[in-house]
Amino acid sequence: MPGWPAVSVALAAAIAGIVLIAKSTAGSAAALTVVGVLLLVAASAIAKGLTPVAPGEARVVQLFGRYSGTIRADGLRWMNPAAKRRKISTRIRNHETGVAKVNDADGNPIETAAVVVWQVEDTAKAVFGVDDFTEFVAVQAETAVRQVATGYPYDDHGDGRLSLRDSTGEVTTVLAAEIAQRVETAGVKIIESRFTRLAYAPEIAHAMLRRQQAVAVVAARQMIVDGAVGMVESALARLEADDLVELDAERKAAMVSNMLVVLCSDHPTQPVVNTGSLYH
Repeated sequence: MPGWPAVSVALAAAIAGIVLIAKSTAGSAAALTVVGVLLLVAASAIAKGLTPVAPGEARVVQLFGRYSGTIRADGLRWMNPAAKRRKISTRIRNHETGVAKVNDADGNPIETAAVVVWQVEDTAKAVFGVDDFTEFVAVQAETAVRQVATGYPYDDHGDGRLSLRDSTGEVTTVLAAEIAQRVETAGVKIIESRFTRLAYAPEIAHAMLRRQQAVAVVAARQMIVDGAVGMVESALARLEADDLVELDAERKAAMVSNMLVVLCSDHPTQPVVNTGSLYH
């Protein structure tokens, strides 16, 4: 019930009880004393049922051991004075897991950590479903991060597989779903979850860095070679189309070799002027 009418009733009963007790003392009327005391007891009982609820909080009500409901509306409320009221926060919270060392799907040791944004959705489950829902969320988040991290490789190494480093969106979705499933029994809703740390363990970080550098070099070389071959093809086609010079197979091979050396070299090339012919 709304609380302010109950406040008015409690104040009226308390004032009436005090007045009756005062009159009974002056006139020596025991009946007025009894009535005054009863009014004061009633006022105290009514006041005990007043329950203030702040924004972002709720009150879980339990009467004689049975769950009676949850007060979510903020303001002053009144309920049965015999009911037990437990305060629970419904604000959005976040939990950051500690750095955990696990093995990814390829068996490489990696270090992971994540942040989980969550909120109590079902207050009854949060209070009666688990002993401590805050600790429960923390433990389940740690477990989910470890399980998801072991299910994917850190890097796809060009295989096209989902990986922790290259498929952040997909892995984050899987992580959120895994945590949500684990904390459902505690009445908790997962709003967001993301990895905050994802790296190779120190003992293999240097070797994996060299491997990544080698892969990058190979990819760059492949791009350079593809571009050089295209330029050579374009040059030969242009020479044949314009009929500038007639080249036999051996001269074409020499031209292709020279152009590839110039285009694919890491260092500036030095031109050599041939004063003779290709055959002398």
